[in-house]
Amino acid sequence: MIELLTADTPNGKKISIMLEEVKLNYKVKKINIYKNDQFKPEFKKISPFSKIPVIIDHDNNKSLFESGAILIYLGEKSGKFYDKEHRTDINQWLMGQMAYVGPMLGQHHQFHHYNPGKSEFGEKRYFKIAAQIYRDLDDRLSYSKYLAGETYSIADIATFPWIARHEWHDIGLKKHVHLTRWYKEISKRKAVQKGFDLLGKGEVIPEV
Repeated sequence: MIELLTADTPNGKKISIMLEEVKLNYKVKKINIYKNDQFKPEFKKISPFSKIPVIIDHDNNKSLFESGAILIYLGEKSGKFYDKEHRTDINQWLMGQMAYVGPMLGQHHQFHHYNPGKSEFGEKRYFKIAAQIYRDLDDRLSYSKYLAGETYSIADIATFPWIARHEWHDIGLKKHVHLTRWYKEISKRKAVQKGFDLLGKGEVIPEV
């Protein structure tokens, strides 16, 4: 059984979506990041950077932190969405999400959504970067069905929850035809719908 220690964020949703996709038995333990649960000594012991998500695989008494590493682990454990033949391509797009798409859209959230009017420089900088991310993803998906090729993979699972906050971004998802096609297709997956509702509150995937 997998224990998922997380909050209801894009990085948290990556893992619940993956667990639903691979049909592994799991339970969610909420980490309240607004009350600083992530800084408690018992959590920091398994998450050195005090970040969610973390999983504990009780089948082998192993814990993992960092969402990308967790996706790789679950892909290897289940044998799904991390195909050996295309692993190099999957790794590139997964690392791109971890190092660029997530962090930059996260900064855009901070300046544009949570704290508008506090830094004109920050708002303009991260809006520009967010718009470029949309263009880059749209360009890739103009000739590739999924991010790492013709097969749905952990690279898509990692990226999807960040694009699902498109209403926060104000970039205009519907203006990006190929990214919209990808987004709509993934949104229809039952496992994605269930995993997106991480805390079981009836949350639905935002429409385009």
